[in-house]
Amino acid sequence: MFEKTVTSGDAPLLDIEGLTLRLPDHAAARPILDGVSLRVGRGETVGLVGESGSGKSVACRTVLGLLPQGSRTEGAVRVAETDVLGLGPAGLRGIRRRQVAMVFQDPRASVNPMRRVGDFLTEGLRLLGMSKKQAPARAEELLAEVGIRDPRGALRRFPHQFSGGMLQRVVIAAALAGNPALLLADEPTTALDVTTQAEVVGILRRLQVRHGTGMLFVTHDLELAAAICDRIYVMYAGRIVESQPAAALFEHPRHPYTAGLLASTPRLEADSEPPRAIPGRPVSLAEAPEGCAFAERCAFAVERCRTEVPALVHDGPAAVACLRAEEGILT
Repeated sequence: MFEKTVTSGDAPLLDIEGLTLRLPDHAAARPILDGVSLRVGRGETVGLVGESGSGKSVACRTVLGLLPQGSRTEGAVRVAETDVLGLGPAGLRGIRRRQVAMVFQDPRASVNPMRRVGDFLTEGLRLLGMSKKQAPARAEELLAEVGIRDPRGALRRFPHQFSGGMLQRVVIAAALAGNPALLLADEPTTALDVTTQAEVVGILRRLQVRHGTGMLFVTHDLELAAAICDRIYVMYAGRIVESQPAAALFEHPRHPYTAGLLASTPRLEADSEPPRAIPGRPVSLAEAPEGCAFAERCAFAVERCRTEVPALVHDGPAAVACLRAEEGILT
C-alpha cells in the first residue's frame, strides 16, 4: 500500500474552473470542453476518465498551454494560483520547466529517434541550469530512480534499443528532472502490456509519494483509476458528469454513463457478469444535443433528458450531472 501525502487544506496545485474551449472551425457545433472544473491537491492522485473523444487529453494539455490552434477559451486554469491561460511564451516555459511535467501515451513520440537517450536527458537538465559535468551524473540518478539497470550504459543507447516499457521509464525520468509539483499522466500505460503497465504505474506512485507530487491521471480504464486514484472525475462530450472519491465511485456510481463504463470493463472474478458495451456511439463535435448529451445512449432517459441540460450538482465530496440521479435509478 502507498501512503497518502494529501494536504487538502492547502490551495490546490491545479484548479481548473469553468473551462470552456471552442474551435474556430464552423463544423464544430459544440465546445471541445464545456464548463470543466476540477482540482488536484498536493500529494493527491486525481483520475480523469471517459471514452476516446470525451475531451480528457485536451483538458490535460490546457494545463501546459498546449491549446489547439485558433481556439478560444473561457474560465481559468490555475497552477499554484497562476492562470496559465493568461501567460505568454516565456511564462509557459517557466511553468513547463519548473512546476508541471507531462508523460504522454506513446513514449516514442516524446524522444528523437536519431539521438541517444543521454542527449535527451542531459539537454533538459542543462536547460534547468545544470553544468555540462553535473547533467550526466544527474541523468544516471534519474534512470536509476525509475528502475533502469545499468543507467550509465542506458545513456549511450538510442530509443529503438529500449522496449516500450523501458522507454516510458526514460520519459518519466525526464518528466521528473525538474522536481515538478504537478505531474500530468495522459494514458501513460495504454500502449503497454498488462505486466509492464503495472510496473509503470507502480513507479509513478512510488515517485509521487516520495516527492509529494500531485498527479492528474488520464485514462479510459476505470478499474485502473480506482486502484491508484484518490478521487475521480468522469467526462463525457466535453463535460464533467460525475466526480466522487475513487472507492465510492467504483462501488456506487451515480451517473448512468459511469455505470456503463464499469459494466463494460472485464472482471477476473469467477462469478462476475460478462462485460456489456455501452450502446450507441459518443457524441461528435458536429453534434449539439439540446438536452443531456448522453440521453440517446442512456437506458434511463425520459423526454425531459432530451430537452434539459443537467447541471453538475454537488453533494458533499460527490457531484453528478443527471436529472434522475436523486431517483435512485442505479440502485
